[in-house]
Amino acid sequence: MNTLVKVALPVLTVLLGACGGMQGYGSSSTQAAAPAAPRGGVLANASGMTLYTLDRDPANATKSTCNGPCATNWPPLMATATDKAGGEWAIVTRDDGGRQWAYKGKPLYLWAKDSKPGDATGEGVNGVWHTAKP
Repeated sequence: MNTLVKVALPVLTVLLGACGGMQGYGSSSTQAAAPAAPRGGVLANASGMTLYTLDRDPANATKSTCNGPCATNWPPLMATATDKAGGEWAIVTRDDGGRQWAYKGKPLYLWAKDSKPGDATGEGVNGVWHTAKP
């Protein structure tokens, strides 16, 4: 094996391995990507904003019960047309035809009054809204 190949092959292997680790959020890969991650004991979106669940959404929901004015205050965590569900992550259809992420069968929402990453001011609102837990 010539010297260039001996040097280039390990470098190429490391680079390709690193690219494999980039699959996921925002990727066009067919693997399911988690649209949120644990942060401070709750689930947060890619911007670090706290996610919530609604008691009125049934377990293993196939759609969201928060539409219209409700969705103005509690924006759904939307999925794109190419996002794929997998594991504990599902995608439910909204009344307007949009696609919304659900975790462990519960649709996920943001709270319009949270102003910065880490805020969780929606916990307990009206006794039916709760931070989503990993």
